[in-house]
Order: sequence, then C-alpha cells, then structure tokens
Amino acid sequence: MKLLRFSWCIVLALLLMAGLSAQATDSCVANPLGDRDLYLRGGFNNWQAREAYRFNWFCNRYELITELHGDQIFKLGDDAWSADADYGGTPTKLLPKGPEIKGHFTGWHRFVVAVPAQGQPMTLRINACPVAPLGDTVLYLRGSLNNWATLDKYAFKYRCDGYYLNVDLQGLHEFRLTDGGQKLALAGQGELLQAAQAQPLLRGGNGNLRFNFAGEHTIKLTFNGEQPVLSIGPKSYADAVVSAVNDPVALSVRHDSRAASDKAPFGAVKADTVVNFGLSAMAGVESATLVIEKRRLEGNQEVLDYTEVARIPLKKSAAGKQQRWQGSYRFKDVSIYGYYFELKIAGKTYAYQNNRQSVYWTREGGTNGVGLIAAMPSNRASLRRFRHTVYAADFKVPDWAADVVYYYIFPDRFRNGDTANDPKPGVNRYHDQTVEFHANWLDKPSKPGTGDGSDAVYNNDFFGGDLAGIIEKLDYIKSLGANTIYMTPIFQAASNHKYDTADYTRIDPAFGSNADFDKLVAEAAKRGMRVLPDASFNHTGRDSVYFDRFAQHPGIGAFEGGKIRSDSPYASWYRFDATQTDLDKQYQGWVGVSDLPELNKASPAYRAFAFGVPDGITQQWLDRGAAGWRMDVAPWVPDDFWREWRKAVKAKRPDAITVAETWFDSSKYFLGDMFDSTMNYVFRNTVLDYAAGGKASELYANLEYLREVYPKPALHALMNLLSSHDVPRSLHVLGYHDDGNIEKLALAKARYRLALFFQMTYPGSPAIYYGDEVGVTGGEDPFNRATYPWTDRGGKPDMAMLAEVRRLTSLRQALPILRHGELGPAMLTNDHVIVLPRALGAQRALVISNNASVEQNFTVQLPEDWVNLIFRDAEHGTVFSVQQGRLALSLQPYAGRVLIGE
Repeated sequence: MKLLRFSWCIVLALLLMAGLSAQATDSCVANPLGDRDLYLRGGFNNWQAREAYRFNWFCNRYELITELHGDQIFKLGDDAWSADADYGGTPTKLLPKGPEIKGHFTGWHRFVVAVPAQGQPMTLRINACPVAPLGDTVLYLRGSLNNWATLDKYAFKYRCDGYYLNVDLQGLHEFRLTDGGQKLALAGQGELLQAAQAQPLLRGGNGNLRFNFAGEHTIKLTFNGEQPVLSIGPKSYADAVVSAVNDPVALSVRHDSRAASDKAPFGAVKADTVVNFGLSAMAGVESATLVIEKRRLEGNQEVLDYTEVARIPLKKSAAGKQQRWQGSYRFKDVSIYGYYFELKIAGKTYAYQNNRQSVYWTREGGTNGVGLIAAMPSNRASLRRFRHTVYAADFKVPDWAADVVYYYIFPDRFRNGDTANDPKPGVNRYHDQTVEFHANWLDKPSKPGTGDGSDAVYNNDFFGGDLAGIIEKLDYIKSLGANTIYMTPIFQAASNHKYDTADYTRIDPAFGSNADFDKLVAEAAKRGMRVLPDASFNHTGRDSVYFDRFAQHPGIGAFEGGKIRSDSPYASWYRFDATQTDLDKQYQGWVGVSDLPELNKASPAYRAFAFGVPDGITQQWLDRGAAGWRMDVAPWVPDDFWREWRKAVKAKRPDAITVAETWFDSSKYFLGDMFDSTMNYVFRNTVLDYAAGGKASELYANLEYLREVYPKPALHALMNLLSSHDVPRSLHVLGYHDDGNIEKLALAKARYRLALFFQMTYPGSPAIYYGDEVGVTGGEDPFNRATYPWTDRGGKPDMAMLAEVRRLTSLRQALPILRHGELGPAMLTNDHVIVLPRALGAQRALVISNNASVEQNFTVQLPEDWVNLIFRDAEHGTVFSVQQGRLALSLQPYAGRVLIGE
C-alpha cells in the first residue's frame, strides 16, 4: 500500500481552513458502524484491535486518547477489518480501504474522527495533549483499599484531559490522593462520594474521601483552573496494553534469582563479594548482557532512582538442547542494587526483568525468583529490576534479638495501676481544650462523629493505663513467654497515643514518673526481661516545650502562642513560612497534620539534642536501662540522620537494638549503618491473608522475597507482628467484628491460631499485641486500641486462647532451631500447605501449616541429605519415616506442626 506522510500542524491548518472540527455538525448522527467498535490499528499494536486503542462514540464523532512515540503507520478499523470499516487515506478525507497513514508522535494525543452528514467523508483530527497540570508529579490513590501505601499499581495516569485510574474494588473505602512524598495532598472533609458526581477537593486537606465501590470503576481527576475536581464512575478508559512477546527464543529465556545455577551465592551478600549470574535459553540468542545498577539511597521508597554501574557481556556455553549465558560481578560497595538482562534476539532488543508480582506495601514491583521477558521499553526507568542487597561486613545485631518474644503495649489501655495519676477532665488539657476520661474500663475508645457521646476532638480520651499497671502485670507478661516489653511512647504528650511529644526528657505524668520507668526496667530485669521504648524524632506535638503553640509551657517555644520566635532556643528545629496568614500553615505539619509540627532533621542544634552530645535524649534513656529504641516513621527521617544516630546508640550501648517503623521492603535500612530490625508489616499481611484462606503459593512469595533480600542478621531480628495500634487487630481482619456472631468468632479464632503458629515458628522476633492473646478484637483506630479485659475490671478474657499462646511460646523456647535455625526455600507450597525447612548445625526440622477448612494429605520430596532422617512430631512424639525420599503427611484444618529430623 502507498504510505502517506503528513505534518499534524499542516493537517490542523487545513481542517481550520475547511471549517471542519471534531464536531463537524451540530446534530447527532447515527453511528456508521452500528454496534461495532472502531480501533486505531498500526505497527505500535501489531495491527491488532486492542482495547487500549478503542474509540468511544459521542453523538457525531469517535474519540480516543492514547500515547504514541516516534514514527508510526496506522489505519482505523473494526475488529474484523470489515470492508466498510477499514479507513485510511488522509486526515482530511478518510476513505474505506484507503492507504495507510504515517506520522510522527511525541506522547499523548487526542484522536477525533468526525462523522458529518451522509455523503461527506469522515475526517481525522489529532491534537497533542496539553502539559499535565501537575508537571512531573505522580499522583497516587492511598487508602484502606491498599493499606494507605504508595504503590505504582494505584498511580494515576495523565490522559490529555485529566488524570485517570482504573480500580476493581468492592465495598466502602476511605482514601485520598497524594504525591509520593505526601507533600501534595488532595482530600476532602469525609464526604461519601456518589457515582457521576464531580467533587471539588481540598489541597492539603486532612479529611478522607469515601466511596462505595462495586467492581470496576474509573477515577478521574481534572482541574477547573486551580481547583482539583474528582469524579468516580463506571470504567470508561482502557489501560495501556503491553505488547506481547511471541518470539519462541525470547519466551524460552529463564533466570531464577533464587536458583544456585542462576545466582550464587544466594541472597544478600557482604561487600566485596563476587556473585555469579546465569540464564538459560534456546539457541538463537545473539547476545546477553547483565546490567547492574545502584539504587539511590535517600528518603522514603518514593525516591526511586537507579544509576547504571556496570554492563557485563555474558559468555555462552552449550547445556544440552539449550544454551547457558554466564558472567560475574564483584560488588564492592555497600548498597541496594538492581539488575536485569539485555538480550538481542532476531534483531530485536529485549529485557529480562523481575516478575509482575508485588510485595506488600512496597512500591517496586517484582518478588525476585523467576522473571519475565518483555520488549525493551523506551524509558528504562519503567523496568522492574531484580533487587540485590550488599551490606557491611561488620553488620551485627544484638545476640539476644533472635530469642526475643515482644509484648507490645499501648500504655493507656493495658492496666491502670495508679488511679492518682489519672487524667482529670476540666483540670488536664488537650491543647486548648479539656480531656475526656472513661470511668468504665471496658468502654470502647471514643471516636468523634459516631454518636458515642464523646466530644469532637480526636485522641483526647483516656482510660488511665500507666507504668504502675505494667509493673503490676510483669509476672503475667512473663508467663506468656514474652521477654521484651515494647511500649508505644511514654514521654509527656497531650494525646493518648503520645506520638505528639511535648518533652522527651520526662515520662508523661498520666503514666507516672521517670522513677517509675527506672522501677519498670529494674523489675523487668529481675525477671529476665527487657524494655524497649518508642519515640518519634521526625516531629513533636504542637503543644510541646519546643514548639508551644498554645503558650502552656515555660520558656520560649519556636511558635510560642502562635508567633514565630527567632529568639527561641528551638527556632532552628522547625521550618516556618511567615507569609502565610493561616497560623496552621506557617509551619510544616508532618504529612499535613498540623498537630504534628515536622522537625528540621538537618538542624545541628536538634541533632545535638537528639543524639549528638553525650547526654542526648538517645543516650539518656539508654543510661536508664532502655534495651534500645523503636523509632517512629523512620522513612521520613533522612538516612544520614539515622547513620549518625546508630553510631551514637552503639557507642553508648553496643548490645542495644535499633528497630525502625517501616512497612515496606526495608533492605536499605539493613546495610549495617542504620537499623537492626523493623516492624515486619510484610510478614503481618502475608500471614493474615494466608490464615484467612489465601493461596499459599502466591502469598509466600512475599516472605521468600524477604529471605532473599534481607541480610541474615536482620532476618532473625525482625519484629514479626500480627496486630498493632496502627492496623485492625488480627481477629477483626480474620472475620470477627465484635457483632456477637458465634460462627464467625469460632472461624476467626481458628484462623488466628494458625497465624500464631506461623508467627511463633518463623525466624525473627514474634510480637504479641496486648489483648490479642485473650481474644480482643477491634477495627481501625481507635477501636484497635481497646483496653485489656482484666477480670477484676469486669472483663472476660478468652482463657483457651491464652493457653494456646503459652503453648506456642513454650514450643518456640524449647526448640532453638525455631529461633536460630537457618530458613531454606519452601519444600512445598500449594493452594493451602506450606512446608518450610529449618537447619541448625546438624539438626533439621520441617515446619508445616495448612490454611484449608478440611484435612490436607500431601507428600514432601526431601533433598538427598535429608532422606535418611526419621521425623518426630515435636509436641506429640509421633514418628514419620521417609519412603524413597518422600515423606507422606496429613494435617488438620487451620493447623500446624513441627517435625524434628533425627
């Protein structure tokens, strides 16, 4: 066919001269194709009728917004290339069976096919889309639908007239729109959105939006001048289609980052280690290159940037009917690396990259293991790299970390041991208002706006829990098998959660005194227990000694009484904007929350106070006996801050543990220069989803990924939690919503017992969230912060569940292989069963779990060095023998067992 090349500028001029437009007539006309669809078909989509290139019909025209780059040829046609639906020619005159059209594209364009009155030819107009209103800023949907994480799966795409996101969701969800660093936040005031209703959004708003989803929807953000407007309706635009790879040689390429033949040594390695790489393929690969990149180590996971550091041509060798391509690289520097393979096959360039699975909470796609091949993208930033960790040779965590079982306490809700320090309404203040106090220990926590009789203020209701109550119950905590108490902040603060610190040097008066902390540490030590405090070095409270928004503290705060004070000793601790008239906008609140003024972590004066002098806050509490620190919102604090801070911690107390609050893949914090451990939310989501009946083989990929990318010292020190004060409690997640439904409760408890088994038999440090051990449930904050149901306060703890927790902690304590044994790759994962091997010296063990509602019978193929073992049930003594290298087993519903190989 003859190819016609044109300039879009000339075409537009001709259209204007001819008086033609996208809406060439003022009245609607019949769709010339009836109920058939029209597609843009060309070399960019293999001339296929793809959904992403389908036109929509509007009264008298077809419209399509799509992205194209470079020189392209195309035509317009229906799905079958019907004789009356095969359009080519020129933009000013589209003709059936016309020649192919050729043009040059540079991004997003709007294609408009005008259908005039009968007898006139159709015309095509192509407009380049205007510049995106937010420039290069990427906008994300964050909410209950994705655990409030910033994930690429929920990134909006700019499509000429707005930002679009397709979702497939069920039920009521709360959410807001933010950029990666949450500096730009578009929210509302708690509105329940209606379909097809445009909703103006607030810049910097703190209120969540709500929508009741029922399947596939398109969320669209437009701008009316500077005003952002959100609408949600049925799915109305097509996601981009990735071109399929059809070449059989390309499809034969395989690399498995966890196979010794493809990458050795396994997993994270110490600096200056040589790693061998390989891949296999059918004959026909012309060349294969290993591309290694180093990740930019800075800030939160939204800072995602790689720099190429090496390109290693791989050498080819025969391997039966296939070929092997191999090479090696010495990783000299401590860092997080990414790698992929660039291949030439039949004259085309392909990328063999990470798979499309996702890791909970983690922005980067791929779980390592077996990857996928795709055409090399024009923008290599979009590649899914295999991740590889290189850590410091001297990285060491405290020897006691792997033996820890945490008891995790929200102090106001655990136990009231001293009623004399209870907060008093009308006397004690919450900012510029009073507090609320629950006379009934078993009340539900207050939530404004729910009709529970509370006031309109959040986080100002108290129950009276304190350090005296924790001291009183130390023997109980020890009886659980816990040996380390982790408490959310206990320093003076206005709220019940205490993350709005008012004075880092002082225990909150409602919790007791500094002397009470000393007593807690001493009494815990008598019982062989440690105490781990919590603090935020990212922000303070606005009602603090350092900020003093309400002028309620002695001295001069940096924002004393709502005025910026350059003469304050804390002036450099915060950043101010005196040009703003709104007082709450004169300073930067963490993620827009004005209650939490964000600290300037670059301030030398602040760093000195936090850790930079011998009597810094970090050192003061270590001197008082703290076992280390759990640090709040670690990703919002610069990495260089944490590097200096770690040096100060280890210089003061080498055996102190450092635990970060991170929710995603935290590899970069475990390079030996920042943290020993983190709160393992990836573990939590994996285990709870598995216990709820999720497909084992898919879910376990999350934990296999951590086994690969985390250094072994960190893997065995992770705080493996199932509940926390920031997420719904486990029983709630597993189906029990405190609604009196006995069947749901029984099922949720069965599932929770399975989750407990997994938690207590997995490497790391299990964390028991107070009350979970006796059946406390509760959804989102504040209901996940309910009180412990002490019998002397009228509570009814689940004693059977308590006995189960004690049984499992005893099992963990009795078997060192569960605490210190190396974890190998899963020997079996199917829809329901997970079989994990453990090794400690010459001892071997199998940890087996079943999430099905019925008994499972299965066979495990053992490696050669295991086949001569006899396996014994660690609790019941039942003996299992190996037959021809295979172990036949059965497991009851929602159950687990540990087999010791002898």
